[in-house]
Amino acid sequence: MSAALRARLDRILPKPLTHVVRVEGREPRAVRHRRRRTVAATSVVGAGLLGASLSTRPGSREFYLSTAAVAGVWTVGSVASGPLHLGWIETRDATIRRPLVTPVVTGIGAFGLFYAAALVARRIPVLDDAISRVLDFADEGDDRLVLLTTLANGLGEEVFFRGALYAALGEHRPVVSSTAVYALATTTTRNPALVLAAAVMGSLFGLQRRASGGIQAPTITHLTWSALMVRFLPPLFRRPVNLAAARSRASGTRRGARSRS
Repeated sequence: MSAALRARLDRILPKPLTHVVRVEGREPRAVRHRRRRTVAATSVVGAGLLGASLSTRPGSREFYLSTAAVAGVWTVGSVASGPLHLGWIETRDATIRRPLVTPVVTGIGAFGLFYAAALVARRIPVLDDAISRVLDFADEGDDRLVLLTTLANGLGEEVFFRGALYAALGEHRPVVSSTAVYALATTTTRNPALVLAAAVMGSLFGLQRRASGGIQAPTITHLTWSALMVRFLPPLFRRPVNLAAARSRASGTRRGARSRS
């Protein structure tokens, strides 16, 4: 490899995810105490609303309102807790810049791994049923509203779990602890596929937060991954329509209506 090419790559390629950019200062004690109180209250309210939102009918008005409320709780709680930081990424030539391309590529790569895992999960009845129940929300209703809801909740989760919560944890193993709380909050949905996804992706988002010192990298990755999941995963889990059974049910309904009249 020529020296010119190597220098160009060093300006483009980021350092490994294990490299931490030291740009974030230590917060004053008063800020940390306020942040922890706000984070505790937001966690309880947000987790409860999250469970309730996935108990509604897919595509219903209640679903969109409840999911919007969840995103709002995460976001408002995060802003109320204290300042949030965007973070930086460091390339191999020690240049510091805001993360953009690398998080997008990471989100695409994460989607590829999940898509491959979904091909296997279809053959496991428990996971197949759990994933299908979640994707019913993506299949029903307006595609634009589903995408908007998905992105709003992804943004809300990042500003809260990798923003406010992560900062509130301080030096108390923030990557592990924030991921544990993220997965615990997801258990209110009573869906093992969502809990598993929260544990896996929460770990990745937490590592990005630690490496960059802010929420921009995990947020971009989360939004990229979520948009691809909503767009490309539902077709894998759609059940084939049994036309004969559907006609039989419709015919029975019509006969029942005539007999009542």
